[in-house]
Amino acid sequence: MILSIHEQSLNGQLNNSSCRCPYSSRRNSLFGICRYTLTLMLAFVTGATGFVGSHVARALAANGADLRLLVRANSNTKNIAELKADLVTGDLREPASLEKAIAGCDAVFHVAADYRLWVRDPDEMYRANVEGTRAILEAARKNSVGRVVYTSSVATMGFTSNGQPADETSPVSLENMIGPYKRSKFVAEQVAIEAARAGQDVVIVNPTTPVGERDIKPTPTGRIVVDFLKRKFPAYVDTGLNLVDAGECALGHVAAFEKGRSGERYILGGENLTLKQILDKLGAITGLPSPAIRVPYFMALATGVVDEIVTGRIRGKEPRATIDAVRMGRKKMFVTSAKAARELGWNTVAVDDALRRAVEWFRGNGYA
Repeated sequence: MILSIHEQSLNGQLNNSSCRCPYSSRRNSLFGICRYTLTLMLAFVTGATGFVGSHVARALAANGADLRLLVRANSNTKNIAELKADLVTGDLREPASLEKAIAGCDAVFHVAADYRLWVRDPDEMYRANVEGTRAILEAARKNSVGRVVYTSSVATMGFTSNGQPADETSPVSLENMIGPYKRSKFVAEQVAIEAARAGQDVVIVNPTTPVGERDIKPTPTGRIVVDFLKRKFPAYVDTGLNLVDAGECALGHVAAFEKGRSGERYILGGENLTLKQILDKLGAITGLPSPAIRVPYFMALATGVVDEIVTGRIRGKEPRATIDAVRMGRKKMFVTSAKAARELGWNTVAVDDALRRAVEWFRGNGYA
């Protein structure tokens, strides 16, 4: 099983390297750590053609960085079409292409991930999320990159059934991870933590559930908005998410680069909302009716089973309802970003504007 291979390889596969901080613009912060500024730096970004990555690339450019963006040969570059950037072709599954692409860069922002709640071949997801992260870190180390910001996920946090907000210290283990996505991100995060322990300068950010414009795929969260706009949300389940403005999330990446401590995780979150509250907000923005029927857990699970069999296995398409998504929904994914507020200057903002921008973008681009 490929997961066991990744789990066994967490220790001892990263060579020790000294923490390099080669920038003349470095200065000490209030927390006594290396602080960087992006002005005139060359920043390498993965995932810039996607949702969060496109916001991160824009935030970096706005803060004075020059951009080198990793794109695959078949990438849709619509999200970065107007950016002034050096585009390099490569693939997370091809380490040699990454070493060449990162050469000469001052900073690395590894944002790319395979974010799906259902996948026919889990090994494919592990190769991208786990081995891709390992390859990026190794390429950055070999090229003496001063600092790497790794985009993990709130999915790696330890959530409780009582709805109390989780933080970076909440107890969690691999056994708590539901489905290939959460498990692969958990293992990839451990790879990043081990790299930091070995001496590499790596800061980890854990965005919650980003929402906003340019969700080109769209992500599972974006599909909630699209389905609502298409009136394909007749009912809801009793679950909850923390939504964060994608633009604010990008600024959090910048703050993590400038102020974060190597080896530390920082939750970048916004509002804790039940699914019903999210749908009500969408209703207020669009004028469309919000569903009033709550579906019990056992019925939602049965729907997930049927949809995975019919849509996933028989028709070969990604199901709208998945077993893993229903199982995840049993715990409200509520968090606190207090650590990011203390150390990064993170500000929690309301998500109404981000939801409005998401609605306008999806409508303007023919999704609904």
